[in-house]
Amino acid sequence: MRILLLLAALTLAIAPFELPSKYYLFLRIIVTIAAISIIINEMQNDVNLWGITFIIIAILFNPILPIYLYKKSIWMPIDIFTAGLFLAY
Repeated sequence: MRILLLLAALTLAIAPFELPSKYYLFLRIIVTIAAISIIINEMQNDVNLWGITFIIIAILFNPILPIYLYKKSIWMPIDIFTAGLFLAY
């Protein structure tokens, strides 16, 4: 699981750069899978702040029903903050 979390943090840290649109689909998939794995791990223990935080992240980054924030300047701080959350977890 640690490798998956580091991969998610790395893909989020690279996201502010100009990249092809396929990369952002890949990012959504990786971040959602990593967030769901954290949610499952946290729900086995108890509902806590980490679980709730990563539920919000999974909803925000989900590739099936994506949330579009059309300005890159809005996504940049979200990506960096989320990368920090994955590293902190």
